[in-house]
Amino acid sequence: MKKLWPLLLLLTAACKKKEYNADLLVKNAVVYTVDSNFTTANAFVVSGGKIISVGNIDTIEKKYLAREVVDAGGKAVYPGFIDAHAHFYEYGMGLQEVKLAGTKSWEAVLDTVNSYSRTHTESWIIGNGWDQNQWTEKSFPNKAKLDSLFPVRPVILSRIDGHAAIANQAALNIAGITPGQTIIGGSIETVNGKLTGILIDNAVGIVTRKIPAPTEQIIQAALLDAQRNCFEVGLTTVDDCGLPYTMVSTIAALQHKGDLKMRMYLMLADQQENYDYLFKRGVYKTPSLNVRAFKVYADGALGSRGACLLKPYADQKNWNGFLLSQKTHFEEVAKKIAAKGFQMCTHAIGDSANRVMLKIYADALKGKNNKRWRIEHAQVVSPDDIKYFGENNVIPSVQPTHATSDMSWAVKRLGADRLKTAYAYKQLMQQNGWIALGTDFPVENINPLYTFYAAVERKDLKGNPQGGFQMENALTRTEALKGMTIWAAKANFEETEKGSIETGKYADFVILDKDIMKAKGSELPNVKVIKTYINGAKVYEKK
Repeated sequence: MKKLWPLLLLLTAACKKKEYNADLLVKNAVVYTVDSNFTTANAFVVSGGKIISVGNIDTIEKKYLAREVVDAGGKAVYPGFIDAHAHFYEYGMGLQEVKLAGTKSWEAVLDTVNSYSRTHTESWIIGNGWDQNQWTEKSFPNKAKLDSLFPVRPVILSRIDGHAAIANQAALNIAGITPGQTIIGGSIETVNGKLTGILIDNAVGIVTRKIPAPTEQIIQAALLDAQRNCFEVGLTTVDDCGLPYTMVSTIAALQHKGDLKMRMYLMLADQQENYDYLFKRGVYKTPSLNVRAFKVYADGALGSRGACLLKPYADQKNWNGFLLSQKTHFEEVAKKIAAKGFQMCTHAIGDSANRVMLKIYADALKGKNNKRWRIEHAQVVSPDDIKYFGENNVIPSVQPTHATSDMSWAVKRLGADRLKTAYAYKQLMQQNGWIALGTDFPVENINPLYTFYAAVERKDLKGNPQGGFQMENALTRTEALKGMTIWAAKANFEETEKGSIETGKYADFVILDKDIMKAKGSELPNVKVIKTYINGAKVYEKK
């Protein structure tokens, strides 16, 4: 009997259930933690949706037994990517509409819209994504052919940047727009006493406000379609810029149900009802949703000549663009946002718009602070005004792919001398020692790896120009990675909970098929996401 005891003990131990003390172990990886020392590790452990240990696999395996083990096969792992400036809901709605991105002519736009209309017979035709700068004929189109195709059905087609659109006569009639009509902060194009259909900036809203509101079903489909595509490119948090307060409850409800897993940072639009909502209830914060900012538009876009410049456009005499509101409006908004302790995020493209807003910021912020007010785009900034970013701790929130998309035609708008101080991301980063990076999708592609490539290589997807565009303002790979992880989180007041792979933070991470910190520059646009995780749960896997 005594001889049987050792055997019985072994059998008892074998039958005893394993005592797990972790949910997930990621090992055999090159883990870029993006911590304060930018250290790398080869393993980390997750429990309850958060990272509980990061380090060496030999040490970790002695302490933790995880229910699930992910062997990364030596691949690189990064914190989940954060897009500091996007239009997530608008992008999703665009997926429900006629897609015009990549069309090479006005005729191609018309063919696409006509084809779409045959299978989508609802009242309005809404499209987005055309860009006349990519056509052989680079002037704005005229609505005449659109009218002949759709004499009764209203049509509105937005330019890729959202700051211009063309509408047919049926849509213009519904909106009550007439030849010669004017509007502050916008333009209704009239030639020889006739409407061309071209609407710039605030004029677009005259028509879009007449479009019937989308159903709840369409809104949910838009959000979930956008989420699916974002997970595929490794995004785990997006900043959605300029939503109405009514979207807060819709997004929160979808997140609560577990359908919308994407973490979101919302900026409410510059409208009185949005101020009333957030000022009354205060910051709205959950693990997946953060609402504490307002998005203000100072001017339009360079591509549609709506950006407000200090001197006239090089390709349009006596035209400087315009501010979208009176200066007094921006001053009043800044004062009340500052008084209530919220974040102000202002779209400013032209050097005049940037100067106006930076000076208003300076008056409201009064020097060094931690309010983290942002200038979105900061695209063309006078050398005399760069200092305001550092003096008042203003965050430059920029989109590197704008530089590589615009570089072929921006010189025509600005001239060679003014172009030298545009898209100056390195110089802007140096003001405070950090910078937030985004895409501005759907204006640009949603892929944050294109952001990384454009930031460090300053080339388009075809590899042009050979030496890179104004390389003195390229970011290092470390700076670019921080800009789309920990610095983007910091711009959202979220650096203690995400943006790096560190103990105590959410287990949001991505596994890539190539190491972007070591791959050749030419390889970066082709790097793919293998897996995306949020809270330690897989939300995407490459097929």
